[in-house]
Amino acid sequence: MGIDLGTANTLVYVSGKGIVLQEPSVVAIDQQDKTPLAVGNDAKKMLGRTPDNVIALRPLRDGVIADVDAAEQMLKLFIRRVHDGQTLIAPRIVIGIPSGVTGVERRAVIEAATRAGARDVRLIDEPIAAAIGAGLPVADPTGNMIVDIGGGTTEVAVLSLEGTVLSESVRVAGDELSEAIVGYMKKVHNLVIGEQTAEEIKIQMGSAYPGDEDEEMIMEVRGIHLLSGLPRTVSIKSSEVRESMSEPLTAIVDAVKRTLARTPPELAADIIDRGIMLAGGGALMRGLDSLISHETGIVTHIAADPLSCVVLGTGRVLENFKQFERVFTVRSRNF
Repeated sequence: MGIDLGTANTLVYVSGKGIVLQEPSVVAIDQQDKTPLAVGNDAKKMLGRTPDNVIALRPLRDGVIADVDAAEQMLKLFIRRVHDGQTLIAPRIVIGIPSGVTGVERRAVIEAATRAGARDVRLIDEPIAAAIGAGLPVADPTGNMIVDIGGGTTEVAVLSLEGTVLSESVRVAGDELSEAIVGYMKKVHNLVIGEQTAEEIKIQMGSAYPGDEDEEMIMEVRGIHLLSGLPRTVSIKSSEVRESMSEPLTAIVDAVKRTLARTPPELAADIIDRGIMLAGGGALMRGLDSLISHETGIVTHIAADPLSCVVLGTGRVLENFKQFERVFTVRSRNF
């Protein structure tokens, strides 16, 4: 079983079946007896709408596990759902994690997966998994650059010969883009909006690079007015949304530039020829490929299925275990 344990979404790949689950990384827990009430899409609908005795939360923040117990409950339910409710199966699991996480954070992932029922846990850095899933020739002696923009982290890496030559992990990604919209609405329109509303604005109106078609887009946004304390509706333009996200987008572009500046000349020449590959949910942001191309002067491509690149990579590794044995960073000790 391959898992992309993402801040925003969790995807599961089962050998021979492909991607069998794609759900938000959210779990709702009863505060009294600590039992999970819902997971995935059902739990996401509860965010910000629960009574005192129920908490709906995201166990991962910035690409790493913030709540081990909640992550264990979530993984256990996802694994059970994948196996049609059977609990006796102890799968081998390959999990994609950010390249910049600490040893403690890596152990937290292994612990949560082991307690959720895995017999063997292997960790693979997300940039390598994303590159494999995007179809880049990572086993060849050529330079490949991958930019994986998830919910909590952006991973920038230069790969060659199944290894990472250079990498940078910045904790600026989809969540920060949504938070920037929340901050902008509060500062400019005196309107307090929720996390899900900000995400909806980002998906529907967000763009990273100006285009003629974007300027005409207008959206009505509902929230609480700061001065009156009452619900209010305001209209915003797509140009405002782009302006609100400029700071985190600049941080992502700067990470790409820093990595390119440190890349050895031979590999840099390969990247100029092959271009930069974008993966992750953030790659779906309109105009992001144009922004990176404009800022770096290098052609930037978007993967065919950016949301699934990491989990497809873990699946390909599972199905060619011997071939990709060198890509694992950590394995559990209980196998």
